Amino acid sequence: MFTSVFFICLFMVFRKPGEQKHSKEPSSLQCMHLAVVACGDRLEETLIMLKSAVLFSNRRLCFHIFAEDSLKPEFEKKLKEWPSSYTKKFEYNIYSITFSVGNAQEWKKLFKPCAAQRLFLPVILKDVDSLLYVDTDVLFLRPIDDIWHILKEFNSTQLAAMAPEHEIPKIGWYSRFARHPYYGTTGVNSGVMLMNLTRIRNTQFKNSMIPSGLSWEEMLYPLYQKYKNYITWGDQDLLNIIFYFNPECLYVFPCQWNYRPDHCMYGSNCKGAEEEGVSILHGNRGVYHDDKQPTFKALYEVIRDFPFEDNLFQSLYYPLQSKFLDTVHTLCGRIPQVFLKQIEKTMKKVYENRVIVYLGANHRY
Repeated sequence: MFTSVFFICLFMVFRKPGEQKHSKEPSSLQCMHLAVVACGDRLEETLIMLKSAVLFSNRRLCFHIFAEDSLKPEFEKKLKEWPSSYTKKFEYNIYSITFSVGNAQEWKKLFKPCAAQRLFLPVILKDVDSLLYVDTDVLFLRPIDDIWHILKEFNSTQLAAMAPEHEIPKIGWYSRFARHPYYGTTGVNSGVMLMNLTRIRNTQFKNSMIPSGLSWEEMLYPLYQKYKNYITWGDQDLLNIIFYFNPECLYVFPCQWNYRPDHCMYGSNCKGAEEEGVSILHGNRGVYHDDKQPTFKALYEVIRDFPFEDNLFQSLYYPLQSKFLDTVHTLCGRIPQVFLKQIEKTMKKVYENRVIVYLGANHRY
């Protein structure tokens, strides 16, 4: 925890976010691309996820929102309601749900409505080099800039990054129940997926169907047809199958980049989050909307209710601390520092940067 003096300064620094000065507005070519797929009742979840991205990130963001036609006007309306001090930090495009190969209705109903759309992003976004895909039930607790830097850590064969589905093989779903090939010892979770789309488009993938390689688009539908009677988690299972046959193509990032209830509801089992704090929160299984995991729900509600132009410490960090006091009866609630550490770090860094800018502007020789 920081000292009371720091928090007083922090209060002052975050008072008017619109006053922050930028030396140069980055072009759209330099922005970080973020994609999400929203169908059914996922409008609010998606907007809260985008809000968390804007609140904490530094570089310009380019949102690629894939949505059912009925949701498009609502996205347009809600995003335009955000204050200009935040809307200037991003641009966005809204796309219809489309599938380039196979039966569109079959793809649309795979696992969850429209979830399979993520498999087609390399084909649809032909002009995008790299992309971060996230599920609607994700919250960023630190700048996207930090996960974007992982792209530079890819070796010459890696073209995507995901986190393990579980940390402990003996209780992992894939290691116990899967009837199809999967990556590694516990499989990987596709809720947060960093992709070099250019490499994906240019790669011939090994597969279980023909001896020679297939392009990403060529492979998707035949792969689905072969394994559709054995998969449970839809497109995530297909990704596990792909990277089972092409393990050299995958970079595995640690669990704090895709932190789910499984990481704390049976006891803390994500060492990275214990050491560094949660970077990306993934509230799968609907935990933002029920009372099964109140710690996850508290984070979602505080970010949802944060008034854009208000003070981050007063209207976000302090309410989080207060809400967490009501969750200490749960295993996840007993480790509040895991959920707060990256938010604290991000606020401190922004404060320090603004002090440096202020001192530089007022320095007299």
